[in-house]
Amino acid sequence: MVALRVRRRLGVMFDRHRRPEDLVAFARAVEAAGVDDLWLVEDLGSAGSVASTAIALAVTERIRVGIGVAPVPLRNQALLAMELATLAGVYQGRLVAAVGHGKRDWMPKLGAATDPANRIALFTETIRALRSLLRGDTVKLRGRAVHLDGVHLAHPPTVPPPVVSGVPGAQSTELTILRNNTMHYLSGQVADGTIISEGHGPAAIASALYYIEAGREAFETTWPHEVIVFALHHVNDDPDQVHAATTEAVEERARNLGVGIEDVFLAAGTATTTAQRVHSLWDAGAETVVLRPIGADPLNQLRASLTALQQIGDRPEP
Repeated sequence: MVALRVRRRLGVMFDRHRRPEDLVAFARAVEAAGVDDLWLVEDLGSAGSVASTAIALAVTERIRVGIGVAPVPLRNQALLAMELATLAGVYQGRLVAAVGHGKRDWMPKLGAATDPANRIALFTETIRALRSLLRGDTVKLRGRAVHLDGVHLAHPPTVPPPVVSGVPGAQSTELTILRNNTMHYLSGQVADGTIISEGHGPAAIASALYYIEAGREAFETTWPHEVIVFALHHVNDDPDQVHAATTEAVEERARNLGVGIEDVFLAAGTATTTAQRVHSLWDAGAETVVLRPIGADPLNQLRASLTALQQIGDRPEP
């Protein structure tokens, strides 16, 4: 099997519940703190991910900004490629875009629910089309779900941004486990990386890597593949306060994953504990760990975890 991890990256998420007006200050602060990535969310009724990404890139100088996750039933492949190419052309090497099926509970509200038989085709054909368009290719594709007839970008970016997949997170039943294994296998074939959602710990990462690498080997995929893991994050020395602050988020993730609350992975506790939990995800094979702050004062929580990581030698000084 091919070793996928190149180096250890740390990112932070700008939560969908935060006001768009807060993004500029937040982006500048996390860059100053020394993280590698800032990730933005696309969710129904929240701030638009492409517009938010443009803002975050414009007000920072170094960090990579990620879109996570643009739902393919809503996004025309050529139009999304145009948006991504514009951002990647201006901010070379600083954009990564994730695409996925979208949340099942809100796709139907927008008339965007897809035929289950075409979900996998839409997923793989969208990623292939985006990667080809962003490379500057002329794409003629009549697939099961994506139809492009000689489309090309007039201004493809010099450095094409990675297109990564957001794979569904349910893991409780044999059916959903099989579906996830299939999606990880396909992601290894077609994408530049895979996002593993919040609540998944080292065992889930190891399982995902097995199928990602199997897909890469089966189709002789040679380009790099980045494994990106989102993790719920909260720093507090008082266990009772940690429990109070994280209970709602943990219960939500448990419902989404179909597991017990005790099985939801958290990077939470003292700063040292959160650093150790981040380590466990890196050690399991994640290249990038993206912290999703919970509770008040997310920036000071982030700084505390960064300090703990620096003390054990895994993070350079900002």
